[in-house]
Amino acid sequence: MTLTPVPRLVLRLAVPSMVSMVVTALYNAVDAAFIGHLSTEATAGIGISFAYMTFIQAIGFFFGHGSGNHISRALGARRYDDASQMAAVGFFTPLIVGIVAALIGLPLLPQLVVLLGAPPNVVPYACNYLRYILVASPFMMSALTLNNQLRLEGNARFGMVGIVSGALLNIVLDPLLIFTLGLGVTGASLATAFSQFFAWCLLLGGTMRGDSVRIRLVNFRPTLTCYREIIAGGLPSLFRQVFNCVSAIMLNYAARRYAPTGFEASSVAAFAVVSRTTMLAFSLILGFAQGFQPVCGFNYGAHKYRRVRQSYLFALSVSAAMLTLLSLLGFVFAPQIIAVFRDEDPVLLEIGIAALRWQCVVFPLCTLSTATNMLFQNIRMTFPATLLAIGRQGLFFVPALLVLPFFFGLKGVEMTQAVADLCTFLLSLPFAVWINRKLKQMPEE
Repeated sequence: MTLTPVPRLVLRLAVPSMVSMVVTALYNAVDAAFIGHLSTEATAGIGISFAYMTFIQAIGFFFGHGSGNHISRALGARRYDDASQMAAVGFFTPLIVGIVAALIGLPLLPQLVVLLGAPPNVVPYACNYLRYILVASPFMMSALTLNNQLRLEGNARFGMVGIVSGALLNIVLDPLLIFTLGLGVTGASLATAFSQFFAWCLLLGGTMRGDSVRIRLVNFRPTLTCYREIIAGGLPSLFRQVFNCVSAIMLNYAARRYAPTGFEASSVAAFAVVSRTTMLAFSLILGFAQGFQPVCGFNYGAHKYRRVRQSYLFALSVSAAMLTLLSLLGFVFAPQIIAVFRDEDPVLLEIGIAALRWQCVVFPLCTLSTATNMLFQNIRMTFPATLLAIGRQGLFFVPALLVLPFFFGLKGVEMTQAVADLCTFLLSLPFAVWINRKLKQMPEE
């Protein structure tokens, strides 16, 4: 971690992270693609459930990044007992949080999906999908934590095996349960829940292999110091995902309000499809950017700041090139992409194509905020990391969603994410320049 040439090291760690992130996004995209063959209302029901899936990611990423960043620095400083304690605290806490979320959410399921923005004719589909997702919440949250801990330890390949295996199982189970057994939306929910549990088992096994930090119950010694470290390293991820959840709910309401009369479900479904499509592309870049985090953490702990800066600039340049290519393909092939999810609803197609193209115009700008945010998060600069984390979906998306539709109607809803991404880039630029200069001036040890 401190001697291998940085580009080679980042690429070696980035590939498993990219695969893991893309496959995690595939869980939602595959479900939506299969459910799209049932009805528009069913597709909208999956979209409504996306907000709760974002909440699961918020908890998983919070504990995964918070504990994983600390583990990375502890390993770099050779504090192995400290790393083992943090691994256990980071793993068992989201497991407990998931159990509590399931116990609260299941009895209040109809009210929950209405709160998430479901139109009346979509409520039954959203309930059927969300039911088993709630049951699987403990495993989904702690699986995300395990994957990030393994990645930040430098063992991303073990995380990749668990995540990919679960996704492949999900792809196999979806058509079997949805169509062959005739379970519809419930079948998609069961497929996701079972495959996530399977991935959780493999990820837990990954902590027992190689030089991974073992997860042991005896090391579960939660202290205020542990949680302070998790908050310092994971708060940006928590805020990012919480605002993703809030923005998803608000987008559901805006899609309903400004939809053509009688086509509320089509509008909600269209934005759900675009969200899954862009999340799939964004997860690829997020995975690559995450590849430099263990390099950053180890070398920052070892006071090798030149390598920290080099890994940041390398991740920034490669991610920008990749996202530019993906955005160009997304803009050109927007009709074909949206049609994969639901090609029998012309209103859904029209709204989805327009929203996706707006997103693609400025999507490459997300690279700067993503890489800079991760750098700050990994070197424990909590305030700028948190500010950049909430910028895209919090500081800019929510206000834009309240203002733009007031003047432009549905078209304003379609362009909201693009405006938010442009503003986030402008916010990130001075931070990126400042941290680059600071790392360049820090003395080596």
